[in-house]
Amino acid sequence: MTADDEVRLECDGPVAIVTLCRPDVLNAQTPAMWRALRTFSRDLPGSVRVVVVRGAGRSFSAGLDLSVAGGTGEDSFAGLTALPPDECAERIAEFQAAFTWLHRPDIVSIAAVRGHAIGAGFQLALACDLRVLADDAKLSMAEVTLGLVPDLAGTKRLVDLVGYARALEICVTGRRLDAAEAQRLGLATVVVPPDDLDVAVNDLTAAILAGNRDAVVEIKVLLAGAAGRSPAEQQRAEREAQTRRLRDLAGRGE
Repeated sequence: MTADDEVRLECDGPVAIVTLCRPDVLNAQTPAMWRALRTFSRDLPGSVRVVVVRGAGRSFSAGLDLSVAGGTGEDSFAGLTALPPDECAERIAEFQAAFTWLHRPDIVSIAAVRGHAIGAGFQLALACDLRVLADDAKLSMAEVTLGLVPDLAGTKRLVDLVGYARALEICVTGRRLDAAEAQRLGLATVVVPPDDLDVAVNDLTAAILAGNRDAVVEIKVLLAGAAGRSPAEQQRAEREAQTRRLRDLAGRGE
């Protein structure tokens, strides 16, 4: 099976659906899949406004495929440790790009999570702007159990959502969070029964698409940068964004 078979991109007008297609192994991820995901960011039509990420079958993703990681290929643990440190870090940066494109300001990304979202699966869900969870979802940052750290751009996203102390506790214990706790902590946008997951994602998608595209993009940029700005800087950013919107709506945009 090739990476093209293991992860699929389908576009329908303003909506793109990314599906992890390895249900027999709970959609465990491989570096080849990450390369395919990174390619999707370049292949995405300009008309797409919402990207939904889902897993085939009963789980979102059980994390890294350890049979690959434990092999002898260039992307295995052995292959990575054989590289000079700077080259190893560069390889990991390539893996991170499979996740970080979901932060792009021109799209809103939604993770549709049922069952397991473990390790790399949890980080893929965190890479999305919004998370719709089935009430059977189980989340875990399990890298510590392998003597590793989360390295797929998930740590800052987790801290931003739940705060430093809770993020530390989640990462250093590797414990599992159920959907109810995820919702209490702010990790879940909404929690629904498994049979209602697709409907809930579709409803959220429709609500996003009902908004003016340029306004949605400006709002995402405003909110995404808010934590790094002072109140005065954020107010300035609001003023500048609103000025652009007013000029555009009046037909005076550049």
